[in-house]
Amino acid sequence: MINKIIAIQGNHPATLNQKTDTSIFLAKEAQERKYKIFYYDPKDLSVIDYKVIASGFFIKFNNTKKKFFKIFKRQNLELTKCKFILIRQDPPFDMEYISSTYILDSIQTKVKIINNPTSIRNVSEKFYSIKYKKFMPSTLFSQNIIQIKKFFKKHKKIILKPVNSFSGNDIYLLSKFNIKLIKKIIKKHNFIMCQKFLSKVDKGDKRVFIINGKVCGVISRVPKKGSFLSNLSKGAKPINTSLTSLEKKVSNLIAKDLKKDNIFFAGIDFIDQKLNGDINVTSPTGLKTFYDLSKVNLAKTFWKELKAWKILPIN
Repeated sequence: MINKIIAIQGNHPATLNQKTDTSIFLAKEAQERKYKIFYYDPKDLSVIDYKVIASGFFIKFNNTKKKFFKIFKRQNLELTKCKFILIRQDPPFDMEYISSTYILDSIQTKVKIINNPTSIRNVSEKFYSIKYKKFMPSTLFSQNIIQIKKFFKKHKKIILKPVNSFSGNDIYLLSKFNIKLIKKIIKKHNFIMCQKFLSKVDKGDKRVFIINGKVCGVISRVPKKGSFLSNLSKGAKPINTSLTSLEKKVSNLIAKDLKKDNIFFAGIDFIDQKLNGDINVTSPTGLKTFYDLSKVNLAKTFWKELKAWKILPIN
């Protein structure tokens, strides 16, 4: 008999936005398929007598506005008893995050884990984009002030991004060289990603959804007035859109590569037909927003594709 438990490793449900959250959207579809949902925080992972145990609770999500979930039973669960495990906690991609992937590595042959913990470590959300540099705006990865200053002098207006952050946090637009700010970011984050500013971001970026090596959908996110950040969490407005022929070509190329690297679910972003370098693999978002705009339910696609998904040997 197939074990009908799905574990979600993530931030507490009370912190999630039920209107837009992808984890909730995926969990609700799993419930429709008669799965039980077990939720736990990564800090509550343990290895006890060589068994991976999570301290968490069974939960059921519903469609009421005020109380959109109910916790049924708190317990310790051996995670190999699950059919699937979804890694859905927010970055930063710090040592706690990495340590949780090492723990889950030990059971990845016994339960399907999405995204694969080994692959999450190998596929850096920013550095992975280096292989696609010809499709990107001019980009520098460094923590060297001299190199960053040279890059700024060349482009006059640049974006600074930490390599391991998320949701538009600690991203700055630099139109005047500010060494104090740069040193502050480097002290906090070490390596940073510097990128030539693309002014057409005010028209919106494009978020592309990739599931099991397939390009499955896209939305545009238009920054709020006066902002250059296209993250929905920063007030951007989602709208329907489509991909250009170039964007389709690049998306399909990346989707193929991600599948080879055992990444099942990912999101990539374009600004003015240029890849912006964010290959979201730790906790991709946007599926609920895509559904609200298009009425296409990619949660159904997710669970259908996952049944057939197999880990590939990494060269």
